[in-house]
Amino acid sequence: MEFHQLNPKDIAQLIAFCPVYHLPEETEAMFSYSKDYTEDLSFMPEIVLKPANSSEVSQILRYCNQHNIPVTARGAGTGLSGGALPVKGGVLLSTERLNNIIDIDEDNLQITTEPGVITEVLQNAVKEKGLFYPPDPASKGSCFIGGNIAENSGGPKAVKYGVVKDYVLNLEMVLPSGEVIWTGANVLKNATGYNLTQLIVGSEGTLGIVTKIVLRLIPHPKFDVLLLVPFNKFSDAAKAVSAIFKAGITPSAMELMERDAIIMAQKFIDDYSLELSDTTEAHLLIEVDGNNESVLMDDMETVFRTLEKFDCGEVLMADSEAQKSNLWRLRRVVGEAVKKQSIYKEEDTVVPRASLPELLTAVKTIGADYGFRSVCYGHAGDGNLHINILKDNLSDEFWNTELSKAIRQLFQEVKRLGGTISGEHGIGLVQKEYMDIMFNNTQIDLMKGIKQVFDPNGIMNPGKIWV
Repeated sequence: MEFHQLNPKDIAQLIAFCPVYHLPEETEAMFSYSKDYTEDLSFMPEIVLKPANSSEVSQILRYCNQHNIPVTARGAGTGLSGGALPVKGGVLLSTERLNNIIDIDEDNLQITTEPGVITEVLQNAVKEKGLFYPPDPASKGSCFIGGNIAENSGGPKAVKYGVVKDYVLNLEMVLPSGEVIWTGANVLKNATGYNLTQLIVGSEGTLGIVTKIVLRLIPHPKFDVLLLVPFNKFSDAAKAVSAIFKAGITPSAMELMERDAIIMAQKFIDDYSLELSDTTEAHLLIEVDGNNESVLMDDMETVFRTLEKFDCGEVLMADSEAQKSNLWRLRRVVGEAVKKQSIYKEEDTVVPRASLPELLTAVKTIGADYGFRSVCYGHAGDGNLHINILKDNLSDEFWNTELSKAIRQLFQEVKRLGGTISGEHGIGLVQKEYMDIMFNNTQIDLMKGIKQVFDPNGIMNPGKIWV
């Protein structure tokens, strides 16, 4: 599809709608909006607009729709699938000024917010009221809640509490036509027509722009206990995940890190206080939470008894909030630490958790066959494994041609195990060539049909998911 390239008249009109903006001559600023956290990709927009309300968003979209100008929505730019990259140029619409928490409804356990609020800021605001918003991606200290909705983000707490879609009640959304709608109602039960709210969650900005969000909250748990468990066999770490659930324990988090991931994280933050045994191949970070401390300790006893069946090293139980914070910091920086090592490709696979051992075996086998190194970590409790493939000394020719064959083989194995090719990062730009593995033509046509209804001119985030 050919889009209209901005001319001086277009720019003058757009900045009249939205007086906060960046133009191409602001090279440094524009370049920062050309990238997200996806590999080494960069695509320059023709203009960056920063609307402050739904009215400004509406005017921008109406004009762009009338003049065939592509629009790419962007939150904090922490995405890992290229979803916020303006691959067709045009308008990059940043939500950074839509950054207000509008209301915290303590009676109904709800929060109404704009999309540019940082996730951790929102979490801390409701925590002050004794409330809890569980989804907590690794980038929670910088990512925006709107971006989390666009990608249906998860994080460590998903194993017990669910992902973003489980907390979204209602969305204010601007359609490409400029019309502003609400997708649902601020209620816990809604069987009224098609569920537009859930359709928008995970749609990656391809259907419209979310300008207000209503989320449900839950009471904040009073206590938590955190363990770091070393395993002498990577396979045992994966097997222990299902064993703990079978023992009747549902952790609030269960994170898997292979040895290289820990080493890279320690180097990244220059903290070697955690001593690694020469025989350790992987760690599980296990958290349980709740409102009864004695019940939690009973749960931990069950966890310890279960771990005795495996080849584990000495278990570390965090004995202070500071130690808990340090362990979580080690886990949360793994992604950034890996990226410092080399050019990389990150695959966000997810399988039924009992299939994790098979998936890990497949990753390492395919890596050996094709000659690449991988570093694995992720949310083991819900079967979500992040597979980072490092370029190291691989040739550009291999990286740009042969590696896709290996990834396709890996994704076929993921499907065979009952999984899918993205658990929380989305499809965006980098995964779209593999969608045929998961869906047949009928399924893809149905989804393309939905896109056509919302965005008949195809201006919303073009170049992602389907085209």
